[in-house]
Amino acid sequence: MRKTRILLAAAVVVTTLTGGLFAGSRHNEAEAAIGAITWQDEFNGAAGTPIDGSKWKFDTGGGGFGNAELEYYTNSTNNVVQDGQGHLAITARKANPANYQCWYGTCTYTSGRVLTADKFTQTYGRFEASIKIPKGQGIWPAFWMLGGNNWPTTGEIDIMENVGSAPNTVYGTVHGPGYSGAGGIGGNKTIGSALGDAFHTYAVDWSPNLIVWYLDGSEYFRVTPANINGNTWVYDHPFFMIMNVAVGGYWPGSPNSSTVFPQTMLVDYVRVSAWNSDGGGTTGSALKSNFSGRCIDIPGANPVDGARLQMYDCNGTDAQKWTFNTDGTLRALGKCMDPAGGALTNGTPIQLVTCNGNPVQRFTLSSAGDLVNISANRCVDITNQNSANGAQLQLYDCSGGSNQKWTKA
Repeated sequence: MRKTRILLAAAVVVTTLTGGLFAGSRHNEAEAAIGAITWQDEFNGAAGTPIDGSKWKFDTGGGGFGNAELEYYTNSTNNVVQDGQGHLAITARKANPANYQCWYGTCTYTSGRVLTADKFTQTYGRFEASIKIPKGQGIWPAFWMLGGNNWPTTGEIDIMENVGSAPNTVYGTVHGPGYSGAGGIGGNKTIGSALGDAFHTYAVDWSPNLIVWYLDGSEYFRVTPANINGNTWVYDHPFFMIMNVAVGGYWPGSPNSSTVFPQTMLVDYVRVSAWNSDGGGTTGSALKSNFSGRCIDIPGANPVDGARLQMYDCNGTDAQKWTFNTDGTLRALGKCMDPAGGALTNGTPIQLVTCNGNPVQRFTLSSAGDLVNISANRCVDITNQNSANGAQLQLYDCSGGSNQKWTKA
């Protein structure tokens, strides 16, 4: 069995963001940067019908899956079934109708775990599901992704996890070589009511060198290579999706007398969209501000190193044609976009200089429309929200504001 999510949050490196820094970011600001839907399941089958086998397969067994989980995952419609009301129901039961054997003896619980491995994978894009999670001590629902069978080398992206002891909190995490298991890098968001009281939308926007997590369209965490403490970034190849409801394990602990069974995770839909902001293209494109409608521009006919970038009416000239190079640099007129002086702090001016191989010259345009400096994990921002020609650019904490949103034009 795959060994994944070991001791995930017992000591996971977590940043808690309950409504401050990223609260203003919304998916509807990013629609122009998201491509067409490439895969979806709306679960519109008749009541009692199994999951679509052309899209999903099952993990089965009671080996604990590296987390000392207590359930036996079956492929039975007792545990995974369409409910006839447009939902997939993954149900954990305190039952063992087939005398299943688990790592600790005869299994006490059964549940379901479905995945798109060998059916569908994708590199980059938006991965989103609308889910009403189950509740209770020892219950552990998840919507997540793996980059292959060689964990943690091939990476893991946890889009949504919850444990019954923290009913109001969603967790989003990455695991890779050197930051797996308890060392995963993640964030969480807590709301004012139990997540299991209603359907909520859980999503990531994944683009080169950047992954952003959302709850109900509101960003609460992001990660770039700068966050993984010098370890290897392994999020540049196809991943597949997984949904499951675990019972027990190192993180949630075991059910107790307060836990009610059965517990069902209802999934309204799962949708995957393409990422259409090419991070390795060869043709220059204008970068147009969603705020002012103007384009990032290089002033002067023969710009010298240190020329301060500005906003100007989009005009199709080479001074506004930017190319995302395969080394992570963003280039125009044969030079690179650069944070002045190599500084990575708020307010650092954005300039044009000769490309020099310094990692601070790496930028990515996320699927949410953020133009992010990878080393700083900060966004290219129109200074003072100035909408006029000549407005200057700076690095600043990513806030989701329209003066930090860009579209390739």
